[in-house]
Amino acid sequence: MRRIGFVLFVLCLGFCLGTPKNVNAQFWQKLVDHVEKKVASEAENRANKHTDKAVDSAFDTVEDSATGAASSEENSSSGSIDNQGGTSSDVATVNQDEKLERSSPNIEWAKFDFVPGDEIIFEDGPGSDEENGEFPSRWDLKSGNVEIAEVDGEPAIIYLSQSEIVPYLKKSNEDYLPEVFTVEFDAYFAPLKYNDRYYVYFYDRKNQKSNGSGFMTIYVNNIRFENSDMNYPGKERGNRDAIGGWRHISIAFTKGKLKTYLDDTRLINIPHYEKNPSGITIAADEHDDTQKFIKNIRIAKGGVKYYDRFLSEGKIIVNGIRFDVNKSNIRPESNGAINKIFKLMQKHSDVKFSVEGHTDSDGDDNQNLELSKSRAKAVADRLVSMGIDADRLKSKGWGEARPIQNNDTPEGKATNRRVEFVKI
Repeated sequence: MRRIGFVLFVLCLGFCLGTPKNVNAQFWQKLVDHVEKKVASEAENRANKHTDKAVDSAFDTVEDSATGAASSEENSSSGSIDNQGGTSSDVATVNQDEKLERSSPNIEWAKFDFVPGDEIIFEDGPGSDEENGEFPSRWDLKSGNVEIAEVDGEPAIIYLSQSEIVPYLKKSNEDYLPEVFTVEFDAYFAPLKYNDRYYVYFYDRKNQKSNGSGFMTIYVNNIRFENSDMNYPGKERGNRDAIGGWRHISIAFTKGKLKTYLDDTRLINIPHYEKNPSGITIAADEHDDTQKFIKNIRIAKGGVKYYDRFLSEGKIIVNGIRFDVNKSNIRPESNGAINKIFKLMQKHSDVKFSVEGHTDSDGDDNQNLELSKSRAKAVADRLVSMGIDADRLKSKGWGEARPIQNNDTPEGKATNRRVEFVKI
């Protein structure tokens, strides 16, 4: 009976809404107040009611009329009932939601696809025998002043003023960068400072003529080059409020395509770089007496695709998987190379690998052997955690027993510090 009474009220209200405007004002106000109470009461209870859909539809129509939120055309459509017990407007809403869900794109975006070159042109990294306070022997000076300092137990190059340095190579006046090459280094940014920045020129500013390439500017959270200017996701360029610390910069040039990465994210992606990179200069400015350091610098020639190496040689030699010094912790800049191996194994489900670790000759033989074993296992475990079946992977270490270059130069040592994926 209460439900029937409410229906009569709804019908009465619908009739009143169609009456002329000169209806008694006092009666109209009382009626509106009564409607508002009924609307509030019904809105609170209707979510738990599953009977008499027609009454709910009529209520919706009157509610829309009272609030002015719907046109008469919408009111008439909302009153029709579909054969499932719901209104046609409900069905339209569901269909629209389904349409939106179906049309949502499935997005895949590789924000870090960097893979280092495998033929090392220049290396100045871990194991450097530089003396603290001396000029770095692997470098030449264009301007300013730099020296070797020990930072967190590792040698690094400290910029003592606004300075520019270039790799010290025998034929540095010639174009020593191939059509496919990579550049990597770690740069330190002082916390709570804004104007820390480093610059990379794609020619040797001491020994080569300018190729008109300009320079790349690297901030703690930003990289800028020519018309490209991109922040690290969720960060601002300046670092007055930043924690600071070490950032890993990776640059890949592939026959005119230039990409630059900050830590684990690609920020610069130029499809057609028209100038010809011929060398490298790394500079830093001078501001607020902040300390600026770089370390782990590597320039390498790009190599053959992983699967092509696998087919031709039965193994893939990877120099791009890096670890903390004397540890098996995989560094973030290794993700690009590991992801390439992962995708190869995903695509070719019959491929099985023995993951084999190798070291240079520095340090104790037995320690190097154990270190190579733990590093190989760490890489295999990472691939398993990504979804590769453990039965497709084995791991072993060889220490320093199988060098592929001599250990007399930093480049040779860097080449020998590697992970190999050998076909099983």
